[in-house]
Order: sequence, then C-alpha cells, then structure tokens
Amino acid sequence: MIVLGIETSCDETAAALVDDQRRILANVVLSQIEDHAPYGGVVPEVAARAHLAHLDGIIRQALAEAGLGLDAVDGIAVTAGPGLIGGVAVGVMTAKGIAAARGLPFLGVNHLEGHALTARLTDGIEFPYLLLLVSGGHCQLLCVDGVGRYRRWGTTIDDAVGEAFDKVAKMLGLGHPGGPLVEAAARGGDPRRFALPRPMIGRPDCNFSFSGLKTAVRRAVAGLPQPLAAQDVADLCAGFQDSVAASLADRAKRAIAMFHVEHSGNGAFVVAGGVAANQMLRARLSAVAEAAGMRFIAPPLKLCTDNGAMIAWAGLERLRLGLVDGLDCAPRPRWPLDPTAAAATGAGVKA
Repeated sequence: MIVLGIETSCDETAAALVDDQRRILANVVLSQIEDHAPYGGVVPEVAARAHLAHLDGIIRQALAEAGLGLDAVDGIAVTAGPGLIGGVAVGVMTAKGIAAARGLPFLGVNHLEGHALTARLTDGIEFPYLLLLVSGGHCQLLCVDGVGRYRRWGTTIDDAVGEAFDKVAKMLGLGHPGGPLVEAAARGGDPRRFALPRPMIGRPDCNFSFSGLKTAVRRAVAGLPQPLAAQDVADLCAGFQDSVAASLADRAKRAIAMFHVEHSGNGAFVVAGGVAANQMLRARLSAVAEAAGMRFIAPPLKLCTDNGAMIAWAGLERLRLGLVDGLDCAPRPRWPLDPTAAAATGAGVKA
C-alpha cells in the first residue's frame, strides 16, 4: 500500500510517498524562508500564492524520485488543518482533484496527527505512548492511545514555544525563522548571566506558559546598551533556551508520572514538531525519559519540521482502518487533536 501525502499548512510546500512497510519512497520539501524573511515572519497570502505556484511541480518531483506514477498510489492524504487557511485550501483542493480524477481514497489529515504519528513511521512503536508536541503554533502533552485517539494532558496558556523562539529572535535582530538562529547563538553564550524566569515549574498541572519569559527577555534587552553586543545576544539566547528546557523538562516529568500510573511505566516518551529539532532540548528531554525508565524517541531532524512524509504516513494509518473522507471535507484553520479537552485559561487566553 502506497500513499501520496501533501503538506501546505504553513510555509513549506511538500509532497511525499510512503508505503506500509514504513519506507519513505520520496520526500520533497520546498521552503519559503526566503520569501518571508523580509517580513520577519510568515505572511499568509504570500505563503498561499507560493503553494499555488509550486505544489504541482513538487508532486511531480516526488513521483519521479520514487519512480512511480499515480497508478501505483492507493490513496491521497493531505493536511486539511489546522494551519493558514489559504495554504491549507490549496493543498486540499489539489488532493481532491487527484483523488477524484483517479478514483482514489481521499484522506483529510490533521497536521498535528502527522507529527503525533511520525514516531510510528520512524521507529514502529506501539500504542499507547506519551507525546510532547512542540512547534511554532502548538505546545501540548498528549497521551496517544491510537489513531484518532488523543487525550490532551497539558497545553500552553498563552504562547507556543516555537512562537516564543521566533519572537525572541526578532527582538535580538537574528531574523526568521527564530528557532535555529537562537539555538546557534546560544552555543556561545552563558545561560547564567541573566536571571530569566522558568515558567510553570512546580505547578501541579501539565500546562505551559512562555509569554512571561518572552517579556523578561524584552526587559533584559531594554536594559542593555544599544546596539546589542554579540556576547549580549549569545548570553540572552543561552539563558532563554535554558529556561525553556527547564520548563519543558519539569512539565514532561509530571506527565511521565501520570503515564506511569496509567500504564505501569510501559511505553515511550516521544517529542515531535519543529522545536524537537533543537539539540539541546532533545538532550534535556532524553535525560528526563532515561531517569524515568522510559524509551525516548525524537524523529530525524528532517521529519521534525513540516513535511509530506508524516502526512502520507498518517493517511496510510487511517486508510488501513477504513477512515476515509468524502470530497466534501472542508479545510480547517483550527482542529484540536482532543476536542473534549477543557479550554486553557490564563494570560491572554479566554476560557
């Protein structure tokens, strides 16, 4: 069984082919970083136009790299949300067109489920497992019980961790996207120089918060001579990243304790999403899992950021279970993995 996956939820135009033996036959990703860099962030209309211009070519390239034609494909999977609605719509309409023309099953995939199931593609792990999903728009701890079965144990009450990285990078004049730039600058910095907060540590729940940390960095910047010296930037990046790591580790420990109660310690601790590419954060979270006696899994770096392979795999998992969508499937700007979870409340969040 082979599935074509299409991803257009943000600023990567991607297509991939994956089979049911967990083989990635092709995985093509076109980044729009240069298109958005002058604006300091992703511009939705620019992203949608770029997807429209390049998606057909990216799909053709993926098929060529796999050495396959559409006659070898058993299903068409596409990110149907959440994401920037213009880009999501481009991908969905393209996928529907292929599915209709070829008489193939259409699979509207939740982008977050793509990240959530990547560890099953790369490592073949069994359900259930504990997932820390960290990206530009999301920061959640979830118990993954099965395909389409997610229980959210914690979420951010304000900013996602990836967004915080981007905003800090912008404050420090590093550019976009912020995550890799902050991580690179932090390697030459002293994380102890600035007394930055470590949000939510010790709280009895599994929620996150990063707006206060972001504000603390802004205040530290305002208290320094301008323009900032290179060492100032490095030290602020190191301190910010260390605070993020401490917060994620503390929240993960609480969730792991809950998972142990439910499952007697069996299962894996998985970190996924774009921020999972950060090597320092991976090392800190790996140590937390090891101390708790849990297997730690993080996807290869190329599968942490948005890609078509994760969408193809999620589609394949759903296709095997007969979870096929109709061509009336609508693009969604918001689509929670756990729609029954209570709304997060806190700074900047409405109940």
